[in-house]
Amino acid sequence: MHVPFVRPFLTGREIEYLAESLASGHLAGDGPFTMHCNGWIEERLHCRKALLTHSCSGALEMAAILAELQPGDEVIMPSFTFVSTANAFVLRGAVPVFVDIRADTLNLDESKIEAAITPRTRAIVPVHYAGVGCEMDAVMEIAARHGLFVIEDAAHALTSTYRDRPLGAIGHMGALSFHESKNLISGEGGALIIQDERVLQRAEIIREKGTNRKEFLHGQVDKYSWVDFGSSFLPSDLLAAVLWAQLQGADTIMARRHALWSTYHAAFAELEARGRIRRPIVPDHCGHNAHMYYLLLRDPADRTRFIAAMTERGIQTVFHYIPLHDALAGRKYGRSDGELPVTRHVSDRLVRLPLWLGLEDRVLNVIDAVTATLAN
Repeated sequence: MHVPFVRPFLTGREIEYLAESLASGHLAGDGPFTMHCNGWIEERLHCRKALLTHSCSGALEMAAILAELQPGDEVIMPSFTFVSTANAFVLRGAVPVFVDIRADTLNLDESKIEAAITPRTRAIVPVHYAGVGCEMDAVMEIAARHGLFVIEDAAHALTSTYRDRPLGAIGHMGALSFHESKNLISGEGGALIIQDERVLQRAEIIREKGTNRKEFLHGQVDKYSWVDFGSSFLPSDLLAAVLWAQLQGADTIMARRHALWSTYHAAFAELEARGRIRRPIVPDHCGHNAHMYYLLLRDPADRTRFIAAMTERGIQTVFHYIPLHDALAGRKYGRSDGELPVTRHVSDRLVRLPLWLGLEDRVLNVIDAVTATLAN
């Protein structure tokens, strides 16, 4: 038996839509499939604007520009996240300020944000780990009191909710990912979510290489020109065609992922009761999207043995983030607010299990292998 950690799922309509896109003659950005996808996201997230981008990294970089960060400005974020969360702001000359995470959800610890705020702080970047929402009410209240932007890194969290509100659309801006490892995919790809009307018009200009091309297309100007700085953040409409097939199948995809997640969760309750592992914790007021299933083992040596033993059984399991504040670039470009003990403890013990559509006929084999491995 070989069970890879991830396997991209196709709904069956991707090739049909790719062919339609090729036949249309519009392969560049902002074609018909891009418009379909933007509209779907805006409807599902109840946001003012959704703009597809070539990646979640690109969406975060656009958000950093729109926040008008200057060299030396500070941005509060967790250290337990992917490098793009920090890179987007470092590219503007800003300083990531790493704050510890909660022991339950592994999200940014909202109780530690205020102590990390200085006169240079300009934004807070909550990361919704594993599709489980940060405590957004507290984050937004702190941001309002200090006049800060909130930019949600919702790369894991499309269709997840916090107190019945869609993640990614609670803050001033948000970023989504459609990388092939996510629930809904286009290979690469992302989207910028905008709720703050102050940045709406400029977002389209920045995304269009700093031109007012959108106004030209809408007949508001007779020619377009360079009016601001920007870059090419648009994805090809071919990628949007693939994504459109995924978005149309979103409800089915999410239901199947939830079934797999719940199967894991029920199966490992006894191991947790015996103190061998800790399962994911999802607060009652958070609706997650079954993006991943992880276990927290007892110590780093336990995890190393576990991954090796599962590999021998043909099942790929992986650890996750190395804390950014311990990385070479993290020490060079950012700083930590305190020692971040929870971040280090979690990073050393977390292991992720395979969770992809098509795993249904092998999920019990994975469970048996996990149980047998931990028994030894």
